[in-house]
Amino acid sequence: MSTQSSRSPSGYSTWRLIAEELRREIADGAWPAGAKLPSENDLAARFEVHRNTVRQAVAALVADGLVTSKRGSGTFVAEHTLLVHRIGARTRLTDSLRGSTASARLLDSAIEPDPPADIAERLRLDGRPALRLEQMRLVDGQPISLGTQWWVAEQVPGLPEIFARLGTVTGSLKEIGIADYLRAATTVGGRYATADEAELLRLAPGSVVLVVRSLDTLTDGTPLQFGIARFAAARVELDIEHARIG
Repeated sequence: MSTQSSRSPSGYSTWRLIAEELRREIADGAWPAGAKLPSENDLAARFEVHRNTVRQAVAALVADGLVTSKRGSGTFVAEHTLLVHRIGARTRLTDSLRGSTASARLLDSAIEPDPPADIAERLRLDGRPALRLEQMRLVDGQPISLGTQWWVAEQVPGLPEIFARLGTVTGSLKEIGIADYLRAATTVGGRYATADEAELLRLAPGSVVLVVRSLDTLTDGTPLQFGIARFAAARVELDIEHARIG
């Protein structure tokens, strides 16, 4: 990284790349809870940038709750509050909680007669409408993910109203008459949060979200829901369980 430019060759602000590098090191245990981070001068020398650039990166980590700054003492890694969310065939966020409380909030919903082509293909809609449902998931009152879910509309009548009342997908489906469903496919990627995502998830500019695309089916394999969830990377670790062979 060069001190002559505030942007890297990839086009991202240099301070964001530094923040990501430090996030990874904290997540990997290089800087355990209570550890003191190197000084601004040391970090500036390591990354070959101005101290102001380092200051922006550290401020992003403070906003994410990963570190705390003590005036006159330095910057220290905060106690880890990372939620490990295990994703398996019957994935449920509540199964990943240990002494914490999950809740969900309906942000928007609509019947879409002409959903995106890839959604229509994954759900085998064949011209049928889809239900689009936007939600936010919270753990102990802190937002951890935003989700856009596409449902086969005719399979889930009244889902938005029931979900708004119950705040749980599994409970809402049971009320509709769907007692069980399975995770058929999961893919995970990462990117920087958009401005809207950062605002809703209470993230600092330049924060990263884990993007999880998933397909759920009924127990007979019939497509039920295709979802795109964006998790705050600083708050959640995803543990994907592979199906057993044989």
